[in-house]
Order: sequence, then C-alpha cells, then structure tokens
Amino acid sequence: MAISHAHADSINAGNRRPSTSQPFKAENIAKFDTPWAIAFLPDGRMLVTEKPGRIFVVTPSGEKTEIGNVPAVAVRGQNGLLDVAVSPSFATTSQIYITYTEPSTEGSRLVLTRAVLSLVTDRTALTDPTVIWRQTPAGGGGQPGGIIAFDPQGTHLFLTVGDRMQPTSAQDPRQARGKVLRLNLDGSTPSDNPLAEDKGVPAQTWTTGHRNPYGLAFAPDGKLWLHEMGPRGGDELNLIEPGKNYGWPLVSNGDNYDGTPIPRHATRPDLTAPPLYWDPVIAPAGLAFYDGAMFPQWKGSALIGGLRSQALVRVAFRADGQPDEAERWDMGQRIRDVAIAPDGAVWIIEDDSPGRLRRLTPAK
Repeated sequence: MAISHAHADSINAGNRRPSTSQPFKAENIAKFDTPWAIAFLPDGRMLVTEKPGRIFVVTPSGEKTEIGNVPAVAVRGQNGLLDVAVSPSFATTSQIYITYTEPSTEGSRLVLTRAVLSLVTDRTALTDPTVIWRQTPAGGGGQPGGIIAFDPQGTHLFLTVGDRMQPTSAQDPRQARGKVLRLNLDGSTPSDNPLAEDKGVPAQTWTTGHRNPYGLAFAPDGKLWLHEMGPRGGDELNLIEPGKNYGWPLVSNGDNYDGTPIPRHATRPDLTAPPLYWDPVIAPAGLAFYDGAMFPQWKGSALIGGLRSQALVRVAFRADGQPDEAERWDMGQRIRDVAIAPDGAVWIIEDDSPGRLRRLTPAK
C-alpha cells in the first residue's frame, strides 16, 4: 500500500522533544527586517527577502547590497514579499522568480513575477519584471503560501497557494487557493498537467486541498514533498503526487481554532493522508533536502524550520519512503527558512525584526 493512502502509517511527531546537544555551531552573519526567504546564487552569494518589501544580495561574510526596482507589495500580517528562487537557467538568463501579495482594489493577490537580476557594480536591480501568474479571484486574508520549487529537470515550476483564510476555496477547482500549481517557466500551462485540457486554474492545478503550505522541495530521489500548517493541531508533511486531493478543510488531524472538531483523515480514505504530522504543532516554515558534504549523516534528510517550536527539525526517510522526525534542535527563535549552501553549510533565518541570518557548520 502506498504511503500516500496509508492512514494507519501516519506518524504523529508533535510531542518529540529537542535533542540535548547540537551537532553544529551557529554563526551570526547578518540581520534583516522580518526576513522571509533565502536562495543561493551559483557563486555562493545569497538572495534574502524581507517581508516588508526589500531584497538583498548577501555575501557569505554578511555584506548586504539592496536590490532596486522591487515591485510594490501589500504588507499586512502574514502577507508581503515572500519567496525568491533562482531560475534553473540563471547562468544564461540571470532570471529569478519572486512571490508576493500585491495591492488590489479587490483585496491583495498572490503573484509570481519573473525578472532579470542585474548585478551591476553601481546599481543592483531587477530589470524587466513580469508577472507570469496572478491569483484569481483576488482577496482573502493571510495564509498566502507562495513557495516556489523547480523540478530536477529544470523545465517546470511548482507554486504553493494557500487558502488565504477562506477554507472552502481549497476544494473549489475554479479558485487558485489551497492548491499546488505546475507551470512552465514562463508561466504558461504544461500540456501534461492532470487537467491540461481545461482552462484557467483547473488546468494549472497539480494537487488540491492544502491549507497554508510554507515548504515545497524535491528530494534527491526526485519525489516532491510539501509541508503545511494545520489549524489547531495537525501540521502535515505530504508526498505530492499529481491529481491528488489532500483533504483540507474536509479532513485534518487538528481542529478549528474555535474548538469545533474537523473529521480526521481516517474517515475519508478517498483523500490523501499525510505520512507524518505534528500535533501539537511545530508551525513548519522552510524546507530543504540535505545533499551536502559537511553533514554526511544527514544525507537525504529534510530540514524544516519551526516557527512556534522555535526549532530546526530533521526528518529522515525509511527504506520504504516513510518519513519520521529524527531530530529537533531548539534554536531559541522562530525559524522562517532553511537553505543549503554549495559548500554544504546550512543557513537559517529568523522570523523577527531584526531577524538573524545564521550559518550552521559541524561542531568541533
């Protein structure tokens, strides 16, 4: 039985305790105003976004250069400037992708923009910024999602879209909420999507039934994994497979914030249950698979930041593909994103103002 259907195999790691020792040392590199995402350039420098609307090029030693011509963003609560990702074709195109909530008279919209990163000495800026996808219809509250991932072939872009605090919209095929979308690199619809013969949102949709997905990444074996924040309880880690429905808000392993119950995943075997979940929650944010040299014992593991848990979580995978939390380290701050440097160091950012950018290397 595949783990995506194996309700009995769902593991609750919510009550795991932090490890008593840390196998790394943490070096403080720079500070930012509510940083949100990290993305590495091929030369080892980083792009770091700040939710209020700024992006920086950052050297490994912490030297910061602000990028000009960043689009205006609608900043409120969970919304603002979100993810940044370096195009698979960056070496020849210098293109990057950003997600953010843009102002709109109908309420803010989550948008995906592609631009050229011009790294000119006297002016670093985005040139030719073009919106290649826009949330339709507009409006909603927080829970924007907005995480970008490229497939291993570098030919398709995957985008998470949260339910924008409108839960029922996650099950509405006509609304770009509560979905994972699969797009071509220019924002057009791939001809081999599950519902490619349809138009609009249904044609772009890869999976349905997500609440607030803040982590999306391909594992070394090519499988796509997503984590999402549940309601009061029930954060999830899901294996993402085309055409699947992951159940929100029809089922959850948590309950509503007002205390009203939500049916559990086991009540709906037709919906895909998470192989791993957390109740109590960790509030996951950021997801990176480790394939570097500095921590060989972590090869193939997923590293997840924890907001509420103020932790860095390592998830390991059994031979049959079943994930389980292997270690949790108390970082003393809300961890917003995790990224792996070309040299194998682990970088994290804190969800704070100021929030620190920190480099993790093996403890001596």
